[in-house]
Amino acid sequence: MQLRCATLTVENAEAAAARYRDFMNYRLVEAGEVSRDLAASWGAPDAAGRRMAVMQPESGAPVFLRMVEGRRRDDYRPLRTHGWAAIELCVRDVLSVHERMKKSPFEVIGPPRPLSGLPTIYPMQVKGPDDEIVYLTEIRGDLPEYDLPRAASLIDRLFICVLACSNMQKSAEWFQKEVGLAPGRVMEIEYAMLAASFGTPPERRYAISTMTHGRDVVLELDQYPEMATGRAYNEGELPPGVAIVSLLTSDFDRFQGWLGDPIRAGGSVYGGARSGVLRAPDGALVEIVEAAR
Repeated sequence: MQLRCATLTVENAEAAAARYRDFMNYRLVEAGEVSRDLAASWGAPDAAGRRMAVMQPESGAPVFLRMVEGRRRDDYRPLRTHGWAAIELCVRDVLSVHERMKKSPFEVIGPPRPLSGLPTIYPMQVKGPDDEIVYLTEIRGDLPEYDLPRAASLIDRLFICVLACSNMQKSAEWFQKEVGLAPGRVMEIEYAMLAASFGTPPERRYAISTMTHGRDVVLELDQYPEMATGRAYNEGELPPGVAIVSLLTSDFDRFQGWLGDPIRAGGSVYGGARSGVLRAPDGALVEIVEAAR
């Protein structure tokens, strides 16, 4: 089980793709419209016919970002609602990336700062014009229980997706039972971004945990405070922000409980394989993609 793609809801797919090309060094590998069958499999029939763009990192890693157009919601506030909260990309030099981001349309909401107790992880965070949150993380070594990726380009592949939880334990149990990921250790950390977002004291500690496959970290689960809410979205469309996280599996037939009928699709993300979507706790959409045999 590994990450295959993260889908972002954007106002203009062409403009979003240009930003990731110019400032993240991602390249466009596919452009077109969402098919009716694909939109139905997402449980978002009104996404059919919407323009989309699929991007791949400069390194060529087969892990994608997909921009799908959707109507903007003025009531959406990132880092305030449950569901997929952020994507995390590994970078070669976070200080150089920080300088680049300061001159970009991406707003720096968390400058580079080593994580307390985790000196091998050196992250920063930005917010894009479509209210997507992107963590940009330099990996400086492995952790005893995990193998962490090293960037092969300045800004490289998606390697973790972050889920904002109303009940972190419930979400962990769901991903273990329904998806087959293993729960990692639970930590409590000072979380400057969430403190700023919710107006809590900076010294407040937030619980976070990981979901893993073997020695690879796939997801980060964040326990959001009591003032967080569910994410509102336009009926029949994808939710705002990070809309779908796609996972690659070699055992597609073990899954059940699909939102819509699984389909077989072409293109960069699927390559003719089967896919279907599950709904996790807090409404998060999890797409399962069959790996090539």
